[in-house]
Amino acid sequence: MKQYEQKEEVPVMEDGTREGGIEDPQDGDEEVEGIVRYSISSYGADMPVDGLVERLKRKDIFIPPFQRKFVWTQVQASRFIESLIIDLPVPGIFMFKEPDSRKLMVVDGQQRLRTLQCFHDGVLRGREFRLVGVSKELQGKTYKNLGDEDRRNLDDSLLHATIFRQDEPDGGQSSVYSVFERLNTGGTPLQPQEIRACVYHGKFNDLLSKLADNPHWKEVYGPGSARKKDEEIILRFFALYHAQDRYERPMKQFLNDFMEAHRKMGDKMKRQFRHRFESTIAAVARMLGPEALRPERNLNVSVADAVLVGLAHRLESGLIHDQEGLRAAHDRLLEGLRKEGLYTIGTTSKERVNRRIELARSEYEAVK
Repeated sequence: MKQYEQKEEVPVMEDGTREGGIEDPQDGDEEVEGIVRYSISSYGADMPVDGLVERLKRKDIFIPPFQRKFVWTQVQASRFIESLIIDLPVPGIFMFKEPDSRKLMVVDGQQRLRTLQCFHDGVLRGREFRLVGVSKELQGKTYKNLGDEDRRNLDDSLLHATIFRQDEPDGGQSSVYSVFERLNTGGTPLQPQEIRACVYHGKFNDLLSKLADNPHWKEVYGPGSARKKDEEIILRFFALYHAQDRYERPMKQFLNDFMEAHRKMGDKMKRQFRHRFESTIAAVARMLGPEALRPERNLNVSVADAVLVGLAHRLESGLIHDQEGLRAAHDRLLEGLRKEGLYTIGTTSKERVNRRIELARSEYEAVK
């Protein structure tokens, strides 16, 4: 019988570029994506700074709840403001018009927009926003003590905005995900779940964030993920539990589609999802222990798929009382997955995804 003992947790790397202690071998998942052709409507608009700031305050223009944090230094932000005051050209911004709310979601340009809002508000990172590293005439100035001419020049400055909406396929938001992927390439690229949190913000995304703080989940997963990998694994659980019959590679697109379809879930569905995950992860933590998803040293995402989905299906028929029987079934499952190489190679092929879950359901279903 395998011993279920807690191993030393592997922390997230300081630079946030990878998750320690997580194995997710997707075996060229990106390479099998076919071409998706979009029908996009777009137009350009020159928007004055004061109008942009006002629309940001009203949230008619909004930065998604999760986007990269404000990373510009005070000098970078100051020099951007100076460029506008002295009429130097600056890069434009990219925004998506949401089909339902008609609000504009910032896809690219949030550092520039946040700088404008912070300067108007007079506060940058909790401190008074004074211009630094700029010309002598502007050095130390705040928005309030700019000269009248400079203030008018700033407020009247125009930022070019490209505003787009998706007409096809389905008038949805799949194109926004692709735009995020292609535009957010500076520094450390956004991870897939970070982009989903931006594009498909709403009740489902809020639920994923809350479930990632579940104490049983933290016991099994470890410290929270700076790159939202923990939330992606929970999303995979829901998607494969509810829509396994519709699964096709690539996994990334499957998860995008599921998250978009459930973005505005009602309260009843939200309660059902929450209960399903919480009851499943409680059984894992209490009966299998913190090593349940770690066939080797690291948590393996493919093993997590099998264990969580298989156990959730077993719990549909009632609580599990035979802990030793469950542990024995779990050991047989891990051995079966290992022998068939189902969590190391080609992990997102339809056949292997289905086979992992089939094995898990078969092992768990007979446990009393």
